[in-house]
Amino acid sequence: MSTLGGNVRARRRPALLRESASKEGLLTRRHGADYWLIVIAAALLTIGLIVVYSISPGLSESRGVSSGYYISRQLIAVGLGIVAFVITSQIPISWWKKLTKPLIVIALVGCLVAAVTPLDSIYQAHRWIRFGGLSFQVAELIKLAILVGVATFLTTQWRLGKLGDTKATLRPLLFVLAAIAVIVVFFQRDLGSAAVMVAMIAAMAFVVGIPLKKVMLIGGVILIGLTLAIASTPYRRDRLLTYLHPERDCQAAGYQACQALIAVGSGGVIGLGLGGSVQAYGYLPEAGNDSIFAILAEKFGFVGVSMIVALYVVLFTRLKRIIERLNDQFSRLFVVGFLAWVSTQAIINIGAMVGLLPLKGITLPFISYGGTSLLFLMIGLGIVFQISRYTTYSYAEPKVARADQPNHDNAQRRRVGGAYNPTIVSRPRD
Repeated sequence: MSTLGGNVRARRRPALLRESASKEGLLTRRHGADYWLIVIAAALLTIGLIVVYSISPGLSESRGVSSGYYISRQLIAVGLGIVAFVITSQIPISWWKKLTKPLIVIALVGCLVAAVTPLDSIYQAHRWIRFGGLSFQVAELIKLAILVGVATFLTTQWRLGKLGDTKATLRPLLFVLAAIAVIVVFFQRDLGSAAVMVAMIAAMAFVVGIPLKKVMLIGGVILIGLTLAIASTPYRRDRLLTYLHPERDCQAAGYQACQALIAVGSGGVIGLGLGGSVQAYGYLPEAGNDSIFAILAEKFGFVGVSMIVALYVVLFTRLKRIIERLNDQFSRLFVVGFLAWVSTQAIINIGAMVGLLPLKGITLPFISYGGTSLLFLMIGLGIVFQISRYTTYSYAEPKVARADQPNHDNAQRRRVGGAYNPTIVSRPRD
């Protein structure tokens, strides 16, 4: 009898959902979780493991460690990433809003610990927390804290109708950007990670509907800060000059850029094969992490890297589709920020290896050797996978404007379409 009652309730639930949605002016139908995210991530992780395994002898020889050192550490990183994905994909989205302040505090503590951690002989920057043979890059934790924190903040301001308020919304965002400039750019000397963080904030600010004049003001502040960051640091000036003329000094400042171009050109159309890499044997710096796209091009050629780029494009398309089908503003902004995170990082890494962008020392998402980057990308992907369970087909019906309902922001007049149209998200009623 109880089973029969449960079946009746199960049959009635879609009808009740449609009835409730029609009262809110929406026609909805739930999706399931987007398992394509898992398929694409698994493909990228597998490619990364294969390439790291194939270049491990060269990397180990240059660092004087055992031949299995790099692949064993990468296997551990992938295993931890999978565990993190499984855990975060089960955590309710509402919990992340409550974790905003703890994440920010932990990120700040991490920055302080990194500041007192002795510098490595190779990497002269306060970016890592080192303990024994392990290292932790604080910038990856900061990215997650910014993603959750800014998404929560902008959702609150959107609900209060204060997106156009300079004091309430723009000033806190400028404060966050100033903190990134001080901590990440000037102190940790990590302009690449700072660029990713700024892209995340800019994407969320634009999508939530902050007036374009305010967004352009933020862009102007960023441009001024970027100019000062480059002008005040000799090695950044050298990198900019190397980007403009890499062939001028291929034995010193332009060495990595020149060797990356040699690796990309050596691959030709179909590549030299898994065992045919030359640049990994001490010629190309950071062959396992920052420069791994050049190694991919050398091994798999134009055809192979085109397929890898296609995987990223499919991933970005799936994320965009999730954004289009979300009615919850926090979830929508989180996925927008994560899309900006992954896409900006991939564009910077690939662009630097083919000479289109200056070298930034940033990893290729899900492929590069590096445990911290991989771990936090998998955490972000797990949260997005959880969010994808709550997407809907939603079609908003025209509503009559209410005289007592305030005009929340200028987003109502901004129609960019699809994922980037703030009007598709239902607003709270008074």
